[in-house]
Amino acid sequence: MNIQFAKTASEIQKCWHVFSLLRPHLQEETFVEKITEMLSEGYQMAFIEEDEVPVSAIGFRYLQMLSNGKQIYIDDLTTSDKVRGKGYASALLDFVVNIAIAKGCDCISLDSGPSRHTAHRLYLNKGFQIKSLHFVKDL
Repeated sequence: MNIQFAKTASEIQKCWHVFSLLRPHLQEETFVEKITEMLSEGYQMAFIEEDEVPVSAIGFRYLQMLSNGKQIYIDDLTTSDKVRGKGYASALLDFVVNIAIAKGCDCISLDSGPSRHTAHRLYLNKGFQIKSLHFVKDL
């Protein structure tokens, strides 16, 4: 299973479809620009391909917070429905765990929608714990 980073505009564009499954509110016309800006702010994107098409992807960044120290925050983790169950999301989580260990992080954190039960099972099986509620005020 080959995991690669998306760094160029063409690599980012290749990931559009799999990201749109998780984030349907995004617009394809602005996706590359948005991700490129996020990359300049420390976001990283990695993906796995099948037949040269990205089928699973993860986006993450480094943070340091008083509440739980130096960490990697996972913004996005998505897998195409047609390849679910092949272990791609699990492999991407392991990939990020290894990066976090190498960087001396204290933890990895993420937020997940309350109805994403399959994802929750994966996170719990990977040793994640539910430690807080996340509140948002839209502006």
